[in-house]
Amino acid sequence: MALPLDSYLGIHPQALKLSAQRSELLAANMANADTPNYKARDLDFKSALAASNAASGALPLRQTSTAGNNKTMPVGSAVENNGARTLYRTPLAPSLDGNTVDSEVEQANFVQNAIHYQASLSFVNAKFRSLMTAITGQ
Repeated sequence: MALPLDSYLGIHPQALKLSAQRSELLAANMANADTPNYKARDLDFKSALAASNAASGALPLRQTSTAGNNKTMPVGSAVENNGARTLYRTPLAPSLDGNTVDSEVEQANFVQNAIHYQASLSFVNAKFRSLMTAITGQ
Protein backbone atom coordinates (compact mmCIF):
# COMPACT_ATOMS: atom_id res chain seq x y z
CA MET A 1 0.00 0.00 0.00
CA ALA A 2 1.42 3.37 -1.04
CA LEU A 3 2.05 6.01 1.59
CA PRO A 4 1.36 9.61 0.48
CA LEU A 5 4.49 11.73 0.69
CA ASP A 6 2.65 14.63 2.31
CA SER A 7 1.59 12.57 5.30
CA TYR A 8 5.06 10.98 5.48
CA LEU A 9 6.78 14.37 5.79
CA GLY A 10 4.25 15.66 8.31
CA ILE A 11 4.02 19.32 9.11
CA HIS A 12 7.57 20.23 8.08
CA PRO A 13 6.96 21.32 4.45
CA GLN A 14 4.38 23.87 5.66
CA ALA A 15 6.75 24.96 8.44
CA LEU A 16 9.55 25.50 5.91
CA LYS A 17 7.32 27.60 3.68
CA LEU A 18 6.09 29.75 6.57
CA SER A 19 9.61 30.14 7.98
CA ALA A 20 10.83 31.35 4.60
CA GLN A 21 8.00 33.91 4.43
CA ARG A 22 8.77 35.05 7.97
CA SER A 23 12.48 35.39 7.12
CA GLU A 24 11.60 37.70 4.24
CA LEU A 25 9.45 39.88 6.49
CA LEU A 26 12.07 40.07 9.23
CA ALA A 27 14.83 40.85 6.72
CA ALA A 28 12.70 43.64 5.26
CA ASN A 29 12.19 45.01 8.76
CA MET A 30 15.93 45.07 9.43
CA ALA A 31 16.64 46.63 6.04
CA ASN A 32 14.15 49.42 6.75
CA ALA A 33 15.26 50.15 10.32
CA ASP A 34 16.06 53.76 9.38
CA THR A 35 13.14 54.38 6.99
CA PRO A 36 10.72 56.99 8.36
CA ASN A 37 7.16 55.74 8.94
CA TYR A 38 8.09 52.12 8.17
CA LYS A 39 5.92 49.70 10.14
CA ALA A 40 7.60 46.49 11.30
CA ARG A 41 5.74 43.37 10.16
CA ASP A 42 5.77 39.76 11.25
CA LEU A 43 3.53 36.76 10.82
CA ASP A 44 1.87 34.79 13.55
CA PHE A 45 3.71 31.53 12.87
CA LYS A 46 1.69 29.32 15.21
CA SER A 47 -1.71 30.32 13.88
CA ALA A 48 -0.50 30.26 10.25
CA LEU A 49 0.91 26.77 10.73
CA ALA A 50 -2.28 25.62 12.41
CA ALA A 51 -4.34 27.09 9.57
CA SER A 52 -2.23 25.45 6.86
CA ASN A 53 -2.32 22.20 8.81
CA ALA A 54 -6.12 22.35 9.06
CA ALA A 55 -6.41 23.17 5.35
CA SER A 56 -4.34 20.11 4.47
CA GLY A 57 -6.65 17.87 6.51
CA ALA A 58 -4.00 16.95 9.07
CA LEU A 59 -4.62 16.69 12.77
CA PRO A 60 -5.06 20.07 14.50
CA LEU A 61 -2.31 21.50 16.67
CA ARG A 62 -2.94 22.17 20.34
CA GLN A 63 -1.44 24.98 22.34
CA THR A 64 0.03 23.65 25.56
CA SER A 65 1.18 26.86 27.22
CA THR A 66 0.26 30.51 26.85
CA ALA A 67 2.87 31.94 29.20
CA GLY A 68 4.73 34.82 27.55
CA ASN A 69 3.23 34.42 24.07
CA ASN A 70 1.80 37.95 24.02
CA LYS A 71 5.23 39.50 24.63
CA THR A 72 6.75 38.40 21.34
CA MET A 73 4.33 40.03 18.92
CA PRO A 74 1.60 42.36 20.06
CA VAL A 75 -1.09 42.49 17.44
CA GLY A 76 -1.70 45.60 15.40
CA SER A 77 -3.70 45.41 12.17
CA ALA A 78 -3.36 42.50 9.78
CA VAL A 79 -3.20 41.77 6.06
CA GLU A 80 -3.09 38.43 4.26
CA ASN A 81 0.22 37.07 2.93
CA ASN A 82 -0.29 33.91 0.87
CA GLY A 83 -2.63 32.48 3.47
CA ALA A 84 -0.45 33.57 6.40
CA ARG A 85 -1.65 36.43 8.52
CA THR A 86 0.84 39.32 8.48
CA LEU A 87 0.72 41.52 11.54
CA TYR A 88 2.15 44.96 12.24
CA ARG A 89 4.31 44.95 15.35
CA THR A 90 3.43 47.33 18.17
CA PRO A 91 6.66 49.13 19.15
CA LEU A 92 8.06 48.90 22.66
CA ALA A 93 9.49 52.42 22.39
CA PRO A 94 8.01 54.42 19.49
CA SER A 95 10.42 56.59 17.54
CA LEU A 96 9.88 60.20 16.55
CA ASP A 97 9.92 59.42 12.82
CA GLY A 98 7.11 56.82 13.05
CA ASN A 99 9.36 53.81 12.43
CA THR A 100 8.37 50.80 14.56
CA VAL A 101 11.45 48.63 13.90
CA ASP A 102 13.46 47.62 16.97
CA SER A 103 16.72 46.21 15.60
CA GLU A 104 17.47 43.98 18.58
CA VAL A 105 13.99 42.43 18.54
CA GLU A 106 14.18 41.85 14.78
CA GLN A 107 17.63 40.25 15.01
CA ALA A 108 16.53 37.96 17.84
CA ASN A 109 13.39 36.94 15.91
CA PHE A 110 15.44 36.38 12.75
CA VAL A 111 17.90 34.09 14.57
CA GLN A 112 15.08 32.18 16.27
CA ASN A 113 13.31 31.75 12.92
CA ALA A 114 16.54 30.54 11.28
CA ILE A 115 16.93 27.90 14.00
CA HIS A 116 13.35 26.71 13.47
CA TYR A 117 13.90 26.63 9.70
CA GLN A 118 17.07 24.57 10.11
CA ALA A 119 15.31 22.16 12.47
CA SER A 120 12.46 21.57 9.99
CA LEU A 121 14.97 21.16 7.19
CA SER A 122 16.85 18.58 9.25
CA PHE A 123 13.63 16.64 9.90
CA VAL A 124 12.74 16.61 6.19
CA ASN A 125 16.29 15.58 5.32
CA ALA A 126 16.15 12.71 7.83
CA LYS A 127 12.79 11.56 6.42
CA PHE A 128 14.20 11.49 2.87
CA ARG A 129 17.34 9.74 4.07
CA SER A 130 15.28 7.01 5.75
CA LEU A 131 13.10 6.72 2.64
CA MET A 132 16.18 6.29 0.47
CA THR A 133 17.50 3.68 2.89
CA ALA A 134 14.21 1.79 2.63
CA ILE A 135 14.27 1.97 -1.17
CA THR A 136 17.91 0.97 -1.66
CA GLY A 137 18.10 -1.39 1.33
CA GLN A 138 21.45 -0.03 2.47
